[in-house]
Amino acid sequence: MPVPFIIAIDGHSSCGKSTLARAVAGELGFIYIDSGAMYRAVTFYFLKKNIDLQDNEAVKAALDQINIELKAGQEGMQVFLNGRDITGDIRKMPVSNLVSKVSAIPEVRDKMVKLQRDMGKKENLVMDGRDIGTVVFPQASLKIFMTADPGVRARRRYEELRAKGLAVSLEEIHKNLLKRDHEDTTRAWSPLLKAPDALELDNSCMSREEQLSWIMKKIKERL
Repeated sequence: MPVPFIIAIDGHSSCGKSTLARAVAGELGFIYIDSGAMYRAVTFYFLKKNIDLQDNEAVKAALDQINIELKAGQEGMQVFLNGRDITGDIRKMPVSNLVSKVSAIPEVRDKMVKLQRDMGKKENLVMDGRDIGTVVFPQASLKIFMTADPGVRARRRYEELRAKGLAVSLEEIHKNLLKRDHEDTTRAWSPLLKAPDALELDNSCMSREEQLSWIMKKIKERL
């Protein structure tokens, strides 16, 4: 069986990883997996069930009750939690404010990493997240580390949420991004790191078209 071609895109929150990953997958006909959506789904469940993140037994029991499915929809990937479509719910601020803490729980990461690795056993795919190139798929065919100025990221996120009709504050989003950056890079378990063999993409001043063109050139060098 041919070894799947895996593209790992890691980087900071709201730097456009998912947008670029979806575009690349579409260009290549690869499967796209948003690993961040999986952690957001877990966070959403924990919030709904009032799970104490300090209670390991409660966390483990809750994880046993979670079934996450990612499906292609007309407007992009849809996220289902135990059969319910929660695609819109997981992008709201309560989830955004807690997802980094939930992602840092070893038991949560263990379950998500196993699910993600299972997805990459047979299919060519593009997956974005925080530790895809360092932990989930260290053997990935191509690793990209994305970053952008925090102010630029906050503005992009603000405009995205406003376009969806959500009442949000630019200041709140900026503070949330800085908080998540700190939590993601300093956590003990699978911190956000640039893999030694990853190519860095700072898209602070790049359009989506320029980003796609850049990464497609890198991919063609390896295919």
